[in-house]
Amino acid sequence: MEATDRFNISDKVIVITGATGVLGGSMAHYLLKAGAKIAILGFHEKKGRKRIAELEKTGREVTGFFGNVLDKKFLLDVRDALIQKWGKIDVLINAAGGNMPGATIGIDQTIFDLKMEDFRKVSELNLDGTVLPSLVFGETMAKQGKGTIINVSSMTASRAITRVVGYSASKAAIDIFTKWMATEMALKFGDKIRVNAIAPGFFIGNQNRALLTNKDGSYTERGKTIINNTPMKRFGEADELHGAVHWLMSDAASFVTGAIIPIDGGFSAFSGV
Repeated sequence: MEATDRFNISDKVIVITGATGVLGGSMAHYLLKAGAKIAILGFHEKKGRKRIAELEKTGREVTGFFGNVLDKKFLLDVRDALIQKWGKIDVLINAAGGNMPGATIGIDQTIFDLKMEDFRKVSELNLDGTVLPSLVFGETMAKQGKGTIINVSSMTASRAITRVVGYSASKAAIDIFTKWMATEMALKFGDKIRVNAIAPGFFIGNQNRALLTNKDGSYTERGKTIINNTPMKRFGEADELHGAVHWLMSDAASFVTGAIIPIDGGFSAFSGV
């Protein structure tokens, strides 16, 4: 196989949950331009329709479905529709996730102010919202004998990032689920089914913008702390996830499974001194 062929992802059918978000949407746009067929899944239909209209400008094949990734029937309906439309599902990217104020410890709070109801909701969205799509679409991959699942972890999974306790705990669970699912699929369904995760560092999006930047664009104290602990001395850009995602779903990563790939400007490597 030629070197360029190993990275060829043209005509792959890729499902992206959370594709109406900044990172998921950026991945969808890139992968479409690389020749893949994209199915975006989103919770907010109005937002999703706008995203589809933007993606259709690429001239590539894209479709969308709107519902809750925690709703198994919705996911099964999506799976059946895609099999009927394109005949297969090659890749699942689990980009759905988020956080809530009650699962975050405020500046003037302690862990004892944690709201368990919000903690459970954050865990359900991030962890269950990754596990359930993996089961639904992973079953199709098992029947096909091939496929790739890419989960989205976080720097908060491996280090104690202050304040975001609910998000951190659920992302840590995604790490072990990634390794567990990778092992299960390889042992029972063969070496053509791979499960990995990317672990983004700090990217400014709608959910964390107010935590990291002031209204004038300057960094907050938290933003400064993160930059001081990032050797590259900047936040990431959404398109800097594309290369790793492309590689993980391509034949170039055919012997890679159960891996958590940091994309963090060196944050996870830096000791702080």
